[in-house]
Amino acid sequence: MRIFRILLLIILFTLMNYWAIHAYTHAKAYESATASIAKASDAAALAQGKIDQLTSVISFGWIKDKRKEELNQLKTQQQQERKEANRYLYYFLGTLGATLLIALGCSTIGATLILATDALISLIFGLINPILMVTIHKEIEHLGDVILSFESKGIVGSISKLWESGEHVVGMTILLFSVVIPLLKISTLILTLLFKEFKFAHRGVALFKHLGKWSMLDVFVVAIFLVYLTSNQGEVSRAEIQIGLYFFLTYVILSMITTIMTQKVISPSSHHHDLKTP
Repeated sequence: MRIFRILLLIILFTLMNYWAIHAYTHAKAYESATASIAKASDAAALAQGKIDQLTSVISFGWIKDKRKEELNQLKTQQQQERKEANRYLYYFLGTLGATLLIALGCSTIGATLILATDALISLIFGLINPILMVTIHKEIEHLGDVILSFESKGIVGSISKLWESGEHVVGMTILLFSVVIPLLKISTLILTLLFKEFKFAHRGVALFKHLGKWSMLDVFVVAIFLVYLTSNQGEVSRAEIQIGLYFFLTYVILSMITTIMTQKVISPSSHHHDLKTP
């Protein structure tokens, strides 16, 4: 029974990564299609579109408005990629839910390890996926809705951009509290639980207890991060949440639960209790 449970968990964790990778692939494709639509909707492109449209009318349709056809194809592709990204996100969450059901039948240490692994996978894909798309647009007479700028923002990509633009303090803050500390906390937690009976694990316990004090700061920093990205924008700003935020939100929830469970496992009263593995 124990071997079967472990094999099932390995399969489910593998599936989670498989779904997450596909969600990431389609999210990036959606990002690329949206960027192409934004480029085709700037002032110069719209002006050229008006000329092409007039040419098509004058020629009684003999000269096709290729720009309009390409734009429609891009929009169709955009919607399809978004649908696929969301579909694989749902598959990921469903598979994660299956691991949580298995955790209910495990020991405290086993359940905590399962939750910690789920949290680590969610964190990694929360960091690399787009979190927010911001479009700045303005209604211009004779041209219509002109897109002035478009940018897709994720945590890792935004840290690089902030650093390149000279915003070193903001970049380092996000790097530390949204990347370094979460990864260090989850990794320390897993190693501490796996090697709980070894002497060096006691240092991991101390480190985890210290990191646990920062358990909500990553949420706070990401909230500031989102406000920072959507503020100070000229004209009309339209922000669209992407799947990366849901991955990161899943990590935050799992991390909070895992922290509470780990504190019980590594407490002195439970040092020799509940040592069974999943």
